Amino acid sequence: MKQYSLLLVAFLSVIGMQAQDARSFSLNLYGGYNFSDKLDYDGYSATIEDGFQYGAGLEYFFIPNNSIELKYLRSDVKIPFYGPAGNQLNTNDKGAFNFILAGYTYYFDTGSNLLPYLGAGAGVGIVESPQGGSGTYFAWDVKGGVKIKTASSVSVNINAYLQSMSAAVGESYYWSYWVGPVAVEDYISTFQFGLGAVVSFNFKN
Repeated sequence: MKQYSLLLVAFLSVIGMQAQDARSFSLNLYGGYNFSDKLDYDGYSATIEDGFQYGAGLEYFFIPNNSIELKYLRSDVKIPFYGPAGNQLNTNDKGAFNFILAGYTYYFDTGSNLLPYLGAGAGVGIVESPQGGSGTYFAWDVKGGVKIKTASSVSVNINAYLQSMSAAVGESYYWSYWVGPVAVEDYISTFQFGLGAVVSFNFKN
């Protein structure tokens, strides 16, 4: 019985050591390029022009090949706004998009230094308007790429991603036979595709 107890203790110790080894942190520095997106609503339109994106994130690997991350991303872009006649309504069109997202990433173990991955996140988006002021909206992203490990604590990720924000912009009214006019909230959403790279500094716990 004593031998079995010793084996159990040894087994649990090995599991604990493996779990401890699996826990690690990465400081991620982001750089990317976002492609333009056009928004249309009730005769008006706006264009989110191409622009560079940068940011940073803290990633935690709680088990091998699985991580959660909190990241901040920013892009300074031009957002021209057009009226029904096609004329630009804002002379100052310089704005900014900010994302604060919590996400999950799964890395596929290939037995090499190349780790393909897929991930998704959700959080808030903050738009800095060209007219001044800002608005906060629901935001999400999905991503896919390849992590390239090196012999050092630094790795490089190459990825593609899609980011989105959704904002309520007003109400549309529909006639219902039972209750008469019914107001339905209208939303518009941005969808920006991008290509980027991430430099990761990896630290074991």
